[in-house]
Order: sequence, then C-alpha cells, then structure tokens
Amino acid sequence: MNSFIPPYPPRGAGPVAPWRGFFGERAKTAVYGWSERAFRDWHITRNVFGHTVHIPLHPEAVQHVVLDNAANYGKPRLVKQILEPAIGHGLLSSDGELWRSQRKIVATSFTPPAVDSLVPVFGEVASRTAEQRQPGRRDVAASATAATMQVISQALFSGDSRLTSPEAMRHIARALEAVTEARVQVILGLPLIPVTPRGWRGRAGQQYLRRTLGKVVRERLEPGAPDDFVAGMTRALMEQFPREQAIELAVDNAVTFYLAGHETTANAISWTLFILSRLPELQEQAAAEAAQAVAGGIDSKLPERLPLLRAIVEETLRLYPPAPRFDREAIGADQLGDVAIAPDDIISIWPWLIHRHEKLWEEPDRFDHTRFLGDARKQWHRYQYIPFGAGPRTCVGARFAMAEALTILAVWLTEWHFLPVEGWRMETSGMVTLRPKGGLPLVLDRRNSH
Repeated sequence: MNSFIPPYPPRGAGPVAPWRGFFGERAKTAVYGWSERAFRDWHITRNVFGHTVHIPLHPEAVQHVVLDNAANYGKPRLVKQILEPAIGHGLLSSDGELWRSQRKIVATSFTPPAVDSLVPVFGEVASRTAEQRQPGRRDVAASATAATMQVISQALFSGDSRLTSPEAMRHIARALEAVTEARVQVILGLPLIPVTPRGWRGRAGQQYLRRTLGKVVRERLEPGAPDDFVAGMTRALMEQFPREQAIELAVDNAVTFYLAGHETTANAISWTLFILSRLPELQEQAAAEAAQAVAGGIDSKLPERLPLLRAIVEETLRLYPPAPRFDREAIGADQLGDVAIAPDDIISIWPWLIHRHEKLWEEPDRFDHTRFLGDARKQWHRYQYIPFGAGPRTCVGARFAMAEALTILAVWLTEWHFLPVEGWRMETSGMVTLRPKGGLPLVLDRRNSH
C-alpha cells in the first residue's frame, strides 16, 4: 500500500494572535491555523479576550482533568451559553446530579446488547441507500448524511419522516453553522442575538429542530404512541422530574441525540471513503472483507467480522476526530504538571492536536491503519486516542456510532467502487464537527458491473 498523508490545514511556525480566530478561515474551521509548536509542545496557555485558556497535550494531563480530578472540571459556562439555544440542559450541556440522572437514563438504550440488536436496522438503511444510487460523480458526504439521518430516525424515533426530510437537513446544517457567530458573541460578552443572515438562518434551524422534536416528545405521551427511545426516555425522566421539566429535558436530549447521532457518524463515513478512494489497494482489501462479512448475514455479529475495516475507521478517526475539541472549566485551583490552574480557567482538550502530536505518534500525519491492528495500541497511553471524548463523559453513543459506520461502509463497499474526482482538493470545515468542506465528490462505479 502506498504511503498517504491526507490533507490538513497549513501550519505556521508560531502561534497567531487570538483575535485571528474571529475572522477568515479560522472563524469557520476549528482546526485551521495551528502552528507547528502545537504538535510538539506539551502545554499551551493563551489569553483570549480576558479568558485564560489552557490546552494540555500530554495524555497524563488529560487524564487528570477528565478522570483523576474530574469533579473540579465542569462544562464551561461559555459553552453552555453557546449550546443552550439548541440543546438546552440535556446530557451534553449539563453537570452534576442533573447530568448523572440523564446519563443513567439514556445509557440503557446504548448498552452493547441494545446496540447489537440495531445492526439489522443499520444494514437495511445501508442496503436501501446503496441500491438507490446511480453510477457517476456523487456527493458522498450528502449520501452519508441522508443515510445516518434515516438510521437515527428508525433506531431512536420510530422512523419519523419529519426527521429525514430535505427541510430537516437544511435546518440542521444551518443550526450547526450558527455556532460560529454565537461563539464570538459569548466570548466578547455580547447578547446572544443573531446579527447576520447566517445567524438568523441558524436560529431558525434551532427553532425548527426544537419545535419538531417537541411535537415528537409530546406525541409519545398519547395512548398508542410508539414505544421507542424517546418514549422510554421521556417516561424515565418523568419519574424523576416534574412533568414539564421532564418534557423539556426530553426535548433537549432528543435534539442532542438527533444532531450528534447522525452528524458525527456521517463525517466518519465520509472521511473513511475519501481516504479509501486515494488508496485503491486498501479499498479492495476492505471490500473483500466486507463482502465476506455481509454474506454471513447483516446481524449483530457483523461488526466483529470486520477487523480490517474497523482499523481503517479508527485510524480515520485519529486523523479526523468527530469533535476536534471539548472543553472544561476549573471550579477550584489545581495543578497540571508545573502549570498552575486558577478557578474559572478554561481547559481546552484537542483530540485534533493530541492525535497528531509528534511525541505520541510516529509520522503522525500519515494514514496507517496498521496502528490499530494487533497489539500495537497496548503501548499507548489510555488518553492519547480520544475520538469520542474521555473519562466518565465519554460519548454514550460511541458503540452505536462505530457499529453504524462499520455496517454502512461494509454494505456500500460491497456494492460500489469509490474513485477520486480528478482535480478536486479536499479541505476541512466546521467549528463543532469536522466535515469535508463543500461535500465529498467521488466517482461511483458498481462492483457487479464488471
């Protein structure tokens, strides 16, 4: 297999001024503009408009924040302000007992047996979307998004068509884009009011999602309603909270799982297919494994029959982690190595930087799926590979996302060759998640046509 270094944003020799993060590409792409030092140093401290921000890059420091002294580090108030219009006080944005109560409730839907039972649903969507495609140039990122939206709708919301419409797709994209404007306003201490066309479209997208999923939640309280994820979650919340608060929390979590449940997996699928399109020999090996695995049935054991494809996806997640950063805020004073942490300091943990750190990985920018084969990873620090977060707040849907991505990729690779578009240049985009800028055009060719 040829050596391949997937594209990444340019890096300067030294750090740039914090204000640059509010203009140009740095304001639209979270991973844009990092200096070479960020991939060599163990700790970065910056002052961003009066906010002290620490970026720990040593896995032991990450472990200290997310596990060893996790009680001292909560979700930042700034992040909660940014996220609240969309996801309220759900699992992603809550802390303390509210977070623990919600985590315990939703975790029952993401146990290994519960996820394994959904593999046939993943396969049914993957087969249907593979059959609907036509040969030629296609935006694979859009196809991945449509497929993962259908999976979430069927797996968690009883196939509600309101969640898979083109209108829903538009509103989701706009709601995510609105985070950029909200981020600037919150950091500068300005009112969280849309001031640009993108901001107004984003606010409309957030309102659409909450309105639509609010209807779904309330419908589940009616006699004869489907007994699905959202229904069970709503009932469980109503056992612990007053009725209206429980309903509001159910909406918060429905929006959270709908957004996070499809967007990040769609991006993982897209990045994987982009890489495989540039590595045809590896794609053929993965397709052969997939064909044999799928021939054995699309059942709960399918992901286990895909060790090569799993390694490819895991290496893809190293290079393009679903969320490039996550943040904590210090409640009290602490010490990270020889760095003093004061109350209210922000601790910003960047999988994007840690996953490409020169002191943690050999040739860190090179794609090498063999890192995830055999026993190689036993030599790593537990917190040097964190694509789904880390510590007690590790993504509750990580197993769901991996099984879904493996199943969809296996079915699609069995049906199609994915070929590069000549002259097209890949770029990253996104502040909340990492996705291919402008979509992912690839040329599709049926495998059974030859």
